[in-house]
Amino acid sequence: MNNAFKALLAVAAIVLAWLCYNSITTPIKFSEEKERREKAIIQRLSDIRKAEVEYRNLKGDYTDSFDTLMNFIKNEKSAIILKEGELTDKQLEEGMTEKEAVKLGLIKRDTTYVSMQVALFGENYNVDSLCYIPYSETYPDGIQMFDLEKGEVTTGSAGIKVKVMEARAPYVKYLSDLNRQELTNLVVTQEKMERFPGLKFGDVNESNNNAGNWE
Repeated sequence: MNNAFKALLAVAAIVLAWLCYNSITTPIKFSEEKERREKAIIQRLSDIRKAEVEYRNLKGDYTDSFDTLMNFIKNEKSAIILKEGELTDKQLEEGMTEKEAVKLGLIKRDTTYVSMQVALFGENYNVDSLCYIPYSETYPDGIQMFDLEKGEVTTGSAGIKVKVMEARAPYVKYLSDLNRQELTNLVVTQEKMERFPGLKFGDVNESNNNAGNWE
């Protein structure tokens, strides 16, 4: 009986030690893996933002369609001005404009066109992956796309209308295969603080200059 009791105590001590160890390491491992994944997601969101800003510059509004955005990147052309020479301080003081200097042959300005993909991301960028949230393939429904919205808000006393957009990646879509309790705690904490439970940039309810919530 004494030996059996000692054995039970030893087992209980081992289990208790394991529970203590697990309670300490689980949040750390969860946080480290979350941070690792979010680096890739932030990069993808930054790419979406870059493309959306350029789309709006040329089209006058954002798009809430990834098909439209990716088609724009693949097929649109971007103008690049090649500059040779600059106006001197004396020429600027005399009121000479760049256009006049070009006509006089004092400086050169040539316009060339490259694909939007090359202009924004370089030659070998995989445009077709732009819409997908990295590490979301373990989500129950399979790989997930970013949520993409656009809108218009009125700002200031003058009632100025501003085009706005928002792109989102909820925690549950890219952390679903990690510790469920840690994920639940993370989501609940963000919601209590009235923050979006995940990564996003922009806001369809207010103008925030497309700021990311990680910035």
